[in-house]
Amino acid sequence: MQNSDKNNPFSAVTFHEVDAEYAGQRLDNFLIRLLKGVPKSRIYRLLRKGEVRVNKGRVKADTRLKAGDIIRVAPIRTAQSQSSEMPGSQMRKRLNDSIVFEDDGIIVIDKPSGIAVHGGSGVSFGVIEGLRADRPESRFLELVHRLDRETSGCLMLAKSRAVLVHLQQQMQKKQIKKTYQALVMGRWPKGKSTINAPLKKNTLSSGERMVRVDAEGKASVTHFKIAETFDQATLLDIRLETGRTHQIRVHCQFSGQAIAGDPKYGDSIFNQNMRGLGLKRLFLHANSLEFMHPISGERISVDAPLSNDLKNILNKLK
Repeated sequence: MQNSDKNNPFSAVTFHEVDAEYAGQRLDNFLIRLLKGVPKSRIYRLLRKGEVRVNKGRVKADTRLKAGDIIRVAPIRTAQSQSSEMPGSQMRKRLNDSIVFEDDGIIVIDKPSGIAVHGGSGVSFGVIEGLRADRPESRFLELVHRLDRETSGCLMLAKSRAVLVHLQQQMQKKQIKKTYQALVMGRWPKGKSTINAPLKKNTLSSGERMVRVDAEGKASVTHFKIAETFDQATLLDIRLETGRTHQIRVHCQFSGQAIAGDPKYGDSIFNQNMRGLGLKRLFLHANSLEFMHPISGERISVDAPLSNDLKNILNKLK
C-alpha cells in the first residue's frame, strides 16, 4: 500500500487484495471495515464517483467480492477528524470484562447500557471499534446483530465470514432464540402473551429516528410472559420472533405499558417515579442467546443476568 502522509493513511492511491475470508461480502461493508475513520457518507460518495474500482472496473456498493479481487481506492484527501480517534483503554477494558463467551469463532459480550454497537450518528466508536482496537491481530470481527445503545445484554460477534453468514442464516430462519427482560409500567394482563403489530421507521425533521405501529410497516411479533408483578410495574420475560428496530420498546408503548426509563417511547410520570427509585437507564436487558454453533454444530446457550443496578430497582419495588 502506498502512503504519502503518515497522518492520513488514505492520502495516496491504495490497492487491496480480497482474501478468501471476505469472499461474498458486499463491497460497501468491506470498505467500511477497511477505511476505518472515514465516514460512511464519504465511502458511498467514492463509490458513486467511480473512485473505487474492482479489477479496474467501476462497481456498485452492493457488488459481491470474490477471493483475489484487486480493489483500487483513489486518494481520500478530505480531513478526517475521526481517523486519529481510537477507543480509550478504559473502554476497551470494560468491553473485555463484559465478555461472557468466547471461542475460535464467536464472541458474546454483556453489552453495557449507554455504549453503541458501532460508531456513527454523533458517536465516534462503539463495541465493534473498541474490540477491533483491542485485537489488532484479528483478521475478521463483525457484529452478528445489533442492540439499541440504551439496551444492555447479550451481543454476538463473529470472528470469520463463514461464521457470520451461518449465524445470520440462522437468524433469518428464526433458529436463534433471543430473550429479554423489561420492566414495564402498570400491571400486565395475564392473557396478553403476544403482540403482532407491524412497525414502520420514520425520520423526524430533526433527524431523529422514530418507529411506530403502522399497517404499512414490516411484520413484527413479540411474545411476553410475566416474570414478576409489583404494585406499579411488571417485570416481563420477552422473546422476539422478528427483530425490528426498537421493536420491544414500541410494542410495549403500543400496549399502553411503556418500558421504565425509556426516553423516546416512555411515560414521563412513570419514568420520573422510577428515577426516584434510582433508575438511571432504560430497563431493557437481553438476558440470553441460544443458537447452533456454526463450527461445532452444538446447541449453545449464553446467559447474562440482570446487572446489580437493575436488581436494586426490583428490590425497591418489592
